[in-house]
Amino acid sequence: MKITIKTLALTSVGLAVIGAGVLYSGVISVAADEPHSRAVEALLAITRERSIAVRAREIEVPSLDDEALIRSGAGNYHAMCIGCHLAPEMPATELSESLYPAPPNLAKRGTGGDPGATFWVIKHGIKATGMPAWGKSMGDDYIWGMVAFIDRLPQLDAAQYQSLVAASDGHQHGGGESDMHDHSGQHASPAAPRGSTSAADDHHGAHDDHAAKKPKAEADVHHHPDGSRHVH
Repeated sequence: MKITIKTLALTSVGLAVIGAGVLYSGVISVAADEPHSRAVEALLAITRERSIAVRAREIEVPSLDDEALIRSGAGNYHAMCIGCHLAPEMPATELSESLYPAPPNLAKRGTGGDPGATFWVIKHGIKATGMPAWGKSMGDDYIWGMVAFIDRLPQLDAAQYQSLVAASDGHQHGGGESDMHDHSGQHASPAAPRGSTSAADDHHGAHDDHAAKKPKAEADVHHHPDGSRHVH
C-alpha cells in the first residue's frame, strides 16, 4: 500500500514537472490566428457551456415580447454589438473575422433558445474571448432589453432592423455611456453593400480633408543675444 501511494505521488510530481516545463518552454501558441486542436477546443467549449448553464439556471426571464423593451435593446445592440455579432444582411467585419474564438452571428443565432444564458453572458462576459462584462456599466433592465432584441433579431430583415434602431433611444443604459464602445458609426449600414459609407463616414472624411489642407504653423525661431538663431 505504501509503495502504491509513493508511486502515485512520484508520478504526480513527475507529471507536474513535465507540465510546468511545457508551459515554460513557450511551445503552446496563444496566437489568435492559430486555432486550438480539436481536443482542446472541445474541452474549452464544454467548460464554457457548462459554466454558463450552471450560473444562468436560476435566472428568472421576464417577458421578452414587450415592444418598448425590444426597441431599447435595438439602440444598444446597434451601438455596442454589431462590430462583432453583426446585423441582418450585414457583411462580416474586421472584428468578426479576426477574433478567436469567433463571435457568434446573433443575426442568425439569436439567443439560441436560452435567454437566461444570453443575459448572463452580456452581464458577466467570457474570459479570453473578447466578450466584455457589460454589467459593470449597464443596469439589468437595459441588459434584458438587449436580450429581448437579440431574441427577435433572427426574425428581422435589414429594413426592419433599421426601423427598430431608428425608433429606439440610441445608446443608453442609465449613465456612464461612452463612445469608446459605440460601433454604430464604424461600419456601413447593415443593408448597404460592402464598400459603401455612411453619412458619418463622409462627414469625418471631409473633416480630415479640411484638416489636411490646414496650413502648418510657422517655425518658431529663437534669437540669441549674439545674433545667432536656431529653429525649434
